[in-house]
Amino acid sequence: TLPNKVGSNGRLKRTVLLPDNKVRYEWYEKHPIAYYLLSVAVAPYVEFENTARPAGGPAIPVHSYVYDAASLAFWQTEFDRLPGFIENFSSLVGTYYFADEKYGLALAPLGGGMEHQTLTTQDGLTFTLSAHELFHQWFGDNVTCSSWEDIWLNEGFASYGEYMSLEAFGTPTQPRTWMDDAQARARNGLAGGGSVLMPDTSDTNRIFNFNLSYKKGASLVHLLRYLCHDDARFYRVLRTYQSQFSGRTARTADLQRLFEAELGQPLTYFFDQWYRGEGFPTFNVRWNQVGNTLGLQVGEVASRPAVTPFFRTEVDYLLTFQDGTTRVVRFEQTQPSQLFSVAVTGPVVSVGVDPAGWLPDLPGTVQRDNTLVLAARAGSAGGAALSVYPNPCRAQLSLGNLNLAAAGPARVEISDATGRLVRRQALAATAAPVLTQDLAPGLYLLRLLSPAGEPWGQARFVKE
Repeated sequence: TLPNKVGSNGRLKRTVLLPDNKVRYEWYEKHPIAYYLLSVAVAPYVEFENTARPAGGPAIPVHSYVYDAASLAFWQTEFDRLPGFIENFSSLVGTYYFADEKYGLALAPLGGGMEHQTLTTQDGLTFTLSAHELFHQWFGDNVTCSSWEDIWLNEGFASYGEYMSLEAFGTPTQPRTWMDDAQARARNGLAGGGSVLMPDTSDTNRIFNFNLSYKKGASLVHLLRYLCHDDARFYRVLRTYQSQFSGRTARTADLQRLFEAELGQPLTYFFDQWYRGEGFPTFNVRWNQVGNTLGLQVGEVASRPAVTPFFRTEVDYLLTFQDGTTRVVRFEQTQPSQLFSVAVTGPVVSVGVDPAGWLPDLPGTVQRDNTLVLAARAGSAGGAALSVYPNPCRAQLSLGNLNLAAAGPARVEISDATGRLVRRQALAATAAPVLTQDLAPGLYLLRLLSPAGEPWGQARFVKE
């Protein structure tokens, strides 16, 4: 029996015995492959095989190469995770694109891991390392960044694969702990806030900067998910990206266009902030309650204003009431200082910013401020009351007491009963209807904003 075995990309077609106690392993890769993903692993390996069975797809052999029986026993629990990881990723972002070949691991003393196509090389197995390298089979292998400027399309998404696996298989607290750590590392990147975009594609250390390409890249993916308001929409874009660019290269602009098509709005501002931009926002909140109205005066400060002076973003606020109940409302920060109001039915005792940790923001202040009473009464939070009809509505809604021809171009924002923004629509300088046919039945708040984001008016309506 020959001591050495050979693992490589694709499928093993055959082995050929040769003179002098040698053997030739003939591996064949039928799918497109980037040059840096080629691999040949040779050692006196012990082989181990398992099977992944993703829903709606063929069974996938998971064929791995370990040093010996002792190393297999040591890593057995982690090897057994791989089929579940494959099944989870396949259900979320599309079928494993090398299902007609295999997935596998080859142990080697290289330090960390490398996502060689269909046969990842790792120095050992941990939960997050195995999830990271496996998700590269989608982001990096099936679709490869076409420039080192876009390395986050490989490393940021592979890092987010760690988070996704913790969501599916970890304890309830592990995903949040992982993301808090990733965002903290992002904030430490290059003295507190370098860009995800690579300014110098000849600098290897900068390209593979752990805090920026990996951790801030993962934070950027998380922000895109937050922007979608809906996991179904987020993962639909990722599946489209995988199918449209399968076996090819892609740029950040390609991913941006897909998210723009899904959300129906331009996202240049978003990528200018989080991909090309530097630094992070801080949100300082003053709040007060007057009767059944809660006012939130939010001031945003950017940490690197010379590069990124302002971060336009939605922010969640956790309201805790005297009776112990809580409620989350969401508002979009469109200017550095902004006053928001929300109707409440009981005394509020505290306000929290970004309670779920979606944003990589720097710590800010939150304080109750009784002087905010006059500001809240001034009516600047929402503008004048609007008349809308028909109310309840079905397919569309008209604004009854505002002459848009005189007022000029405007935009409408619609929030549901929880304060979550569910629709934006631009209105030309005519009495254009507000489209509501795609809204679920329920109670909504409509806000009419000027081109500069100033509140012109608001109204509540019911969608049947």
